[in-house]
This record gives sequence, C-alpha cells and structure tokens, in this order.
Amino acid sequence: MRLKPLQSALFALIAGGVLAAAHADTVIDNANGYTLNAKGDVVQFASMAFDDQGRIIAVGAARDVAAKAPNAKHVDLQGRTVLPGLIDAHGHVFGLGAMLTQLDLSTSTSLEGALKSIADYARPNPQQAWLRGRGWNQEIWKLGRFPTAKELDSAVADRPVWLERVDGHAGWANSRVLALAGITNATPDPVGGKIVRDENGVATGVLVDAAQALVTKVLPQQSEQEGRVMLDQALQNMASVGLTAVHDAGITAGEDKLYRDYADHGKLTARIYAMIGGTGPDFDQLAKNGPLNSYGKDMYALRAVKLYADGALGSRGAALLAPYSDDPHSHGLLFHTNKEIDAMITKAIRKGYQVNVHAIGDAGNKQILDTFAKEIPANKALDKRHRIEHAQVVTLTDIPRFKRIGIIPSMQPTHATSDKNMAETRIGAERMKGAYAWRSFLAQGSRIACGSDFPVEAPNPFFGIHAAVTRQDHTGQPIAGWYPEQEMSLKEAFRCFTLDAAYAGHQEKTLGSLEAGKYADFIVIDRDLFKMSPYDIYKTTVLETWVAGRQVYQKK
Repeated sequence: MRLKPLQSALFALIAGGVLAAAHADTVIDNANGYTLNAKGDVVQFASMAFDDQGRIIAVGAARDVAAKAPNAKHVDLQGRTVLPGLIDAHGHVFGLGAMLTQLDLSTSTSLEGALKSIADYARPNPQQAWLRGRGWNQEIWKLGRFPTAKELDSAVADRPVWLERVDGHAGWANSRVLALAGITNATPDPVGGKIVRDENGVATGVLVDAAQALVTKVLPQQSEQEGRVMLDQALQNMASVGLTAVHDAGITAGEDKLYRDYADHGKLTARIYAMIGGTGPDFDQLAKNGPLNSYGKDMYALRAVKLYADGALGSRGAALLAPYSDDPHSHGLLFHTNKEIDAMITKAIRKGYQVNVHAIGDAGNKQILDTFAKEIPANKALDKRHRIEHAQVVTLTDIPRFKRIGIIPSMQPTHATSDKNMAETRIGAERMKGAYAWRSFLAQGSRIACGSDFPVEAPNPFFGIHAAVTRQDHTGQPIAGWYPEQEMSLKEAFRCFTLDAAYAGHQEKTLGSLEAGKYADFIVIDRDLFKMSPYDIYKTTVLETWVAGRQVYQKK
C-alpha cells in the first residue's frame, strides 16, 4: 500500500471556533500512527495533541504538533503503532456480559465435551436456581441434528438449564425447563418460531427463534445489579480488544437506564450507539421525546431501532425464497407478515429513528428492501441511513437495490469464516454468489459498516479485519480463501471498522479517524498493521485503549 505523508494543514481545526482558543493538554509523541483522512486515504503521523475534553488539536509531524501545544504534557509511545479506536457496528453488549458471567460453550467441540462442561459448571454453583449459558453449535459437534433435553438431563436434571445457541436464534432446554414453560408434544409452533420435534412428534428440547419466548417468559427477572455486573464485564472486555465505540443492536428500557447512569457517572469506557429493541412498549416509553442524538459528552446515543425479519442460517431459521438445500421441506422463517413489518418500520421512521433490520436469508432481505423502497420516498427525512443488519444471503438482483434505495449493509466478516463449514450445504452453490458478498457491495459504492455480532462471534475487531482481508480462519483455511473474490483490501477493512462504521451511526464528524476537531479515541497495538502479513492480523494485541483522551485500558 502506498502511504501519503500526513500534512498537518489537513488537520487544522476550523469548525467550532478558532484553533488558538483550544489549549492542548496532552501530546503523544514518537508514534507510528495511521489514520484515514477526509478522502479515505491512509496517512501516517508521528504526533497528536488533544485538549482536556479529549478533542484533537493537531495531528502530524512532531515539530508541527509541538508548536501548537507548548504547555502540554508529553507521552512517548516509543515507536509503537497507533490507530483510531475501532468501532463495532453490530454487537450485543449485555449479551457479551452474560457470556462472560455465565456458562460459555463456545469452545466445546463435541456434545460429550459440552455435557461435561455443563456438569462441571453446575457443581460449584449450587446457588444458581437456573443454569444459563450460550455458545453451543451442533455443526461443530458434527451431530447432524440438534441436541436433546434428555442429553442435557444427563448433565443436570435437578434444576432448570437453558443454553442459547451460538447465534442466539435457538435455545436448548432440559426437561425441567420444558415443564416450567408448559411445553408438551401438543404445544403448537408459535408464529416465527419452531419447536424442534423428533420423527414421532416429541418435543426434543430445542426451540428456534420465536419459540424461545416460551422459555424466556418464565426465566427469573434479571436484577439491576446483575445488569451492572454484565455491563462492567463487557466494557472491560471491549476495551481490551481496542473497541472505543459499539452499536448495541437491540436494547431494553432497563438497559437504556443503565447506559445513562454509566454515562452520568463517567463509567462508560466505550461510546454506545444504541438501537431500541423493537417498536413495542419499550419503544413507546423511550421514544416519547424522539431520538437521543447525544448524551453524556457524546458517550451515549439512542437514535435507532432494531427489528428482525428472520432467524439465522445455522439453525435454519433464515428465510429463503427457495427451500434449504439440505432440508427441502423448509424455507426458514419470516418473523412477520409484510403488513406487520411495514407497520413497524413506518412507526419508527415517523418518529424520526434510523431503522436497522436483521435480515439473513434472501427472502428476509427482499422483504425488508421492498418495505424500505415503499416507505423511504414517502418520508421527508431521507438521511436516516437505514440499515440491513447482516445482509448475509442476498439475491444478485437485490444487491444493487441497497445502493439504489440508500440502505447501508451492516455486515460481520467473521460470520463468513465461521459459517464456511455449513453455509454452502444450507443454500447451495448458486445462492452463494450473493452470500457474504462484500466485494459486490463495495464495487457498487455501498459503504459497509463492519462489526462482529458479539457474543455470536468474538468481539476482537482484528479477527474481523483478518477475516475480511483473507477469508480464512485462524488455521489458515481454506488456503486460497473462502470465495476469495469477495475479500476486501486492508484499507477497505480498516475503513469499515472506523469511518464507515462511524458513518452508519451518524458520527463520522466526531469519530472514525484521528483529525483535528474529532475525539482522541485511539489504540496502541503491538505490531504494524500495514506492514505485517495479512494472515497474522488476528494475532494483533492491544496494548492501550484511549477514549476522549483518557486511557481506559493498559495491557498488564
């Protein structure tokens, strides 16, 4: 990659006042810094000054920056690499906190291993009335089926056990949970959900998508203290991997209350751009005064809504136009009728919110594109930057509609490297032409907002950059990359986790790059991202994380 030297004049602070009125509080020196400029070019810098409010005063050569910061304290970075803070455009913060405080099955490689982990977790935790966890994946276990309640009973039978699948779109219950939820063989499948049954019609213990609500309604209510513990754990983890901002894809009124409290007390160590989960009672409560564009010194925003079109590919809940290649009797599940989803999107748009809709299958994506195409021209506010979250399997004729209608594809690169073992089996080679199709979107000029969908995937953004550039897993497979024609360049991957993620949250004027007038949100890493082998990007370690000029993490 050809890098352009950073001209400090490009970073002169013009908007919002005169440069001389701002006083630098801190200067970082001797940095091997990289950022993007207004044109999207990667540029280098050696020094950066910022004020006591965490706003950047100057970026560039050491002598130029020092001249603008005569009384600032200096921090010598000893040649280490500095990048803008990375932004995850789609994560679940409290879900990550739950995984960090509950049973984590994401590393289990077999059903037997998972059952042992469950039993080992249960023994030293007798105080937990319910055992909860997440992360199992029957595809990795190579079962060829879902696990059963009876198998779970063999690990723990004396109290309820509820374990969410890795994608969050299916749950595994033991017999105690099925009894508490009143689920019998005669219980009908709810709209948008499925009770998995065996060949004799017996409910096996796995509930897909909307069927999970049969269990969640009998789960013990989460306390505020439990929510605080989850949020604390998630924030610590996010800072350790270099995330300075996260778009939280679907929050409750209770979670909004905690975010505001943390912002009020200076406890947020990452900027949260939150989406209200659905257009039901929580939306009615939170939307009374319209979108919250900024709160707590720009640490929190609540100006978007998260909706769902369908489920996930791994649990065959993603809605497809034609049947699954490995299950000719199933098209997956659309969660709502066209009329219902139209009403939800219209309600949110008319209240002034950005609408971000989960759609994985080609039928789910088509339904949402059709609705947006009808609704957006009818509304005066066209710059809400509405998004489709995942945009995972899209017909070739629907991909151009994203650009034409003005919809942002919000995509998660590690989904491709995690799904490569089952995706083509699910949908066949022909539909793969429009699946995980990053290059197709970029080629037409769409801005991709990148994220991880944590805790479905690891929150580490360097895993995402690695997957975007190589289309490989961490073992280097496949050698040539999985459908390598869809890979991104390093600059594109860097941009989709910085400037374009910021753009997708209406925050590109304050976040996403290190320029005068923006916030000093940056990270220090242990290697040079732009000179290392792309195959080693996932090995990158974050040494320091700074938000608004305040260090929120330092590796011990």
